[in-house]
Amino acid sequence: MLRALYTAASGMEAQQLNIDTIAHNLANINTSGFKLRKAQFQDLLYQNIRQAGASNTATTEIPVGLQVGLGTRPIASDIIFSQGDFSNTGNPLDVVIQGQGFFQIKQANGQIAYSRNGSFHMNKDGNIVTSDGDLLDPQITIPQDQIGITIGTDGTITVKQAGQTQAQTVGRIELASFQNPSGLENIGKSLFIPTQSSGEAVTGTPGENGLGTTLSGYVEQSNVSVVEEMVNMIISQRAYEANSKVIRTADEMFTQANNVIR
Repeated sequence: MLRALYTAASGMEAQQLNIDTIAHNLANINTSGFKLRKAQFQDLLYQNIRQAGASNTATTEIPVGLQVGLGTRPIASDIIFSQGDFSNTGNPLDVVIQGQGFFQIKQANGQIAYSRNGSFHMNKDGNIVTSDGDLLDPQITIPQDQIGITIGTDGTITVKQAGQTQAQTVGRIELASFQNPSGLENIGKSLFIPTQSSGEAVTGTPGENGLGTTLSGYVEQSNVSVVEEMVNMIISQRAYEANSKVIRTADEMFTQANNVIR
């Protein structure tokens, strides 16, 4: 019975973390470029139970005897990189990736991070930046006298300037890919950094080497499904309730055992 208390307690703790993960997903339902997270769990050690009076020889003759599991524990939080819906913004600097790949973002501390959020703007110097002011990498500067911006499917950025008939190329957006995107570490603001699990970034031109193409005037929305997360919340809540009932039942059994002793 004491074993049941700790086993059920591990289940309740696991479901608490699961609910926290679901809450985080739902809280970011309207966050551009946000990617769904799924909590992963693992069963704990098993205890071999041998009946009183059984010999060691008898135990070894049975390949698998009576085993009792000792609960569960969370081991990871996987990131699901399925593509979210596209939202038309009309802003030519808003870009989505149709397929695989990440934008490269140079943060204020000089570190390169990666994101699926292509909501870009121009700063006072004409550089393309994120909503937090971080530079798109490689850096692209738009002339101040531009009267029209076009971004091609291969990431090429061309601008039309006042007094000129021909558009000029000012840069190209490069995308990055990873051997295992689920191994990336999320640092907030829809940004990710590489880890040993993800491997190093491989950069390239949109549309080449398995990278997706770029589409201007749109922003990728969160890939969270409200219906699916609500169902997962109900399942997690029922699992939590079931584990709490196990604790209640074990407590009642303890009470009855104590009464027998008296």
